[in-house]
Amino acid sequence: MLANAGIGSRRSIERWVSEGRITVDGRVAKLGQQLEGRERICLDGKPVRLSPAKLARPRHDFVAYYKPGATRGDPDAAAKLPRPRQGRWIDVSPLDRNTSGLLVLTTDGELASRLAHPSATVEREYAVRVLGEPSADQQRQLEEGIELDTGTAKVAKIEVGKGGGSNTWYHFTLRETRHRDLRSMLAAVGLAVSRVIRVRFGAVQLGELYRGANRALTPSEIKGLYALAGTGRVRKSVA
Repeated sequence: MLANAGIGSRRSIERWVSEGRITVDGRVAKLGQQLEGRERICLDGKPVRLSPAKLARPRHDFVAYYKPGATRGDPDAAAKLPRPRQGRWIDVSPLDRNTSGLLVLTTDGELASRLAHPSATVEREYAVRVLGEPSADQQRQLEEGIELDTGTAKVAKIEVGKGGGSNTWYHFTLRETRHRDLRSMLAAVGLAVSRVIRVRFGAVQLGELYRGANRALTPSEIKGLYALAGTGRVRKSVA
């Protein structure tokens, strides 16, 4: 219920419940506790207002944002984003601070939680400026799998982009949610990179966005995100 109202992602809210930060009618909430929508809910002692309209038919917002690189903290602090109709922006596609490019933000906490789950298969495409040309053996290793501290990571597809010599761009497509560090994968096979830009997340393309800019997602892009998450628009849930 709280995730659908845009209070936070499902995982974040579950953590807050475990930490005792959420109360229902003055009592500490429990994981999986059933709600009817008339209870008094507080987060860190402050009331969380859930109107009947929000509970019956949540209206969520979705934007694509071009992260310019080296930003920290919540997207609201790093970008001039439009104010959502309700809740707050949740990043469904986190990037490390040294990687620029596409972020997909929504106010639907349930959707964000499902897309972040290890079982979710979301293609993520990166444009990478490589110093030198990857050999056939290096490409084979990347496609067969590289052993990292987090497990075996694979590159699903490698395509040659623009440029040449020391300024050659390649496009690398990943499908595994849990392995986000493309730089470590490339370093493991001896490839040095000078720049990494994410250009696609699922069906959402960076396109012609310039650094620091944002745009609303199209209806087909939104539908694609829900399809990847394996869910429709959830109207009822538990705390």
